[in-house]
Amino acid sequence: MDLSSNWKLSRLFGCNLTSVTCKGLAFVTIALFFRAILFHLFSGYGTTQWDNLDLILNRSLLLNSDDGIRRDKFLEVPQIVWGLNNQKIAFARACLTARMLNRTLLMPSLSASLFYKEIEHLQPISFDKVFQFERFNTLCNGLVRLGRYSDLKNQTGIYDVQKGSGRKWTTERDLEQLKQSGRGLADKYEVIRIVGKNPFLWHDHWPVKDYARVFECLVLVDEIAKEADKVVSRIRQMGRKLRSKTETVENNFDVEDSSLPPASYVAVHMRVEIDWMIHCKKLEQRSGISQICSSKQEIMEKVGNIDSLQHPTVVYLAVADSLLNDSSILGGWKKGLLPFEKKKLGVDGIYRRHPYLIQSAIDYEVCSRADIFVGNSFSTFSSLIVLERTQKMIRMGITSSCDINVRWASYAYNIPGESNKPQKWMTDMSDSSLKAISYGSNSISC
Repeated sequence: MDLSSNWKLSRLFGCNLTSVTCKGLAFVTIALFFRAILFHLFSGYGTTQWDNLDLILNRSLLLNSDDGIRRDKFLEVPQIVWGLNNQKIAFARACLTARMLNRTLLMPSLSASLFYKEIEHLQPISFDKVFQFERFNTLCNGLVRLGRYSDLKNQTGIYDVQKGSGRKWTTERDLEQLKQSGRGLADKYEVIRIVGKNPFLWHDHWPVKDYARVFECLVLVDEIAKEADKVVSRIRQMGRKLRSKTETVENNFDVEDSSLPPASYVAVHMRVEIDWMIHCKKLEQRSGISQICSSKQEIMEKVGNIDSLQHPTVVYLAVADSLLNDSSILGGWKKGLLPFEKKKLGVDGIYRRHPYLIQSAIDYEVCSRADIFVGNSFSTFSSLIVLERTQKMIRMGITSSCDINVRWASYAYNIPGESNKPQKWMTDMSDSSLKAISYGSNSISC
C-alpha cells in the first residue's frame, strides 16, 4: 500500500495505521463490508436454498465421517405393522429417516400378527426376534444404525414430531418437516419421537438403491433361517427323487438319489385367494389397468411355457393357508412340472409353530432361493423378492436378464410376454422412489 493510500485510510478511521488499534478497526470494517456484499448476493435465493445447502452438508458429513451415525441422538418411530414386506419397507423408511437426521434408530417393534384395521389386536414382536441386530449394524455400518432403549441416558427428554396426513400434507411439506427436525431446538433433544401414521404410510424421499442397501442388511435370526433350510432341503429332496425316477426309466437301471446333483426348483407366488381376487378386480377398475389379476389356469399355463425350465422339476407354490385344502391348485400343470405346497410337501408343521410374520419370512426365504421365481408385480411380497434377486444378479455382473437365461431369473405372470409366457422381470434400480414396489406396477424393467 502506497503512502497516499495510507494517508486516506488514516483519515477515514481517524487514527494512525501504524497503531495496532487502528489496524484492528480496519480489519473488522473490511470483514463487515464483504459480509454485507455476500448477504446481498445470496439473499435472492431464499431460505429454501440455504435449507438445501444445510441438508447437503449434513449428508456429506454423515457419509464421509469416520464415526458414522451419531450414537447419542436417537429417533423413535411407531410400531411397524401389516404384512412382512410392508413392514420391511416401513423399517427401511424409518432407517433412512434416521439417517437424514443423523440419528440412531431405536429398535422398533414389528407385528407378528396380521390385522389391517384392528390395531389393538396386533401382536408386537421385537425386531431382534426376527432379524439379527448386531449383524444389521455391521452390514449397514456408516449408512444407518440401530440402537436399544438401554442406550438412552434420558438427559433431555423427548421431542415429539407429529406426522401430517391428508391431501394437503404433501411430499414437500413432509420433507420440510424433516429438515426442521434436524436442526435447532429439536436437534438438542436426545430422542425425537415421530407420532402418527406407521412408517409404511410416510412420504418417500429416497431412491430404490437406498432401500435395497438397507434390505441387504436384514439377515434372519438363525432359528428362522434353519426353518427355511428345512423347507428348501425338502423341496430339493423331492426334486432328486423325481429326477431319479425319470433317469431310471430312461436308462433302464436304478439311479440313486444321492448320486444326483442338487435339484433345481421353481417357486410361484400364487395370488388367487378370494380376498386377493376381490381386491385386484377393484384395483383394475380404479386404475384402468387390466394386468393385475390372474386365474389359476393362466398362471399354470404361463409357468409351463418358460423356456429355461428343466423337466422334470418341482414347482413350490407359495399360497395362502386358505388354499391348502384346494386341490385344484395342484392339478392342471404341464407334464414334467410337479407342484407342491407346504401341506403336500409335509412341512406345514414347521409353519404352524410360528406366528404369521415368521411364516411369511420362511416363505420369502424359500422363494428368494429358488432357481426361478414367478410372481405378481402388484404384490409387495413378489416385488421385494425380485428386488433381492436383481441385487444378486448385479453382483454377478448381470445388468439385464431380459434377453438371456440367467441364474436368479424372475418372471411376472400377470404381465403377458411373447408366446403366452410370463414377462421377464428385473427391478429398475435407477428408480427415484420405491412407489412401484410399495404399491405395485405393470411397468417392469423388461
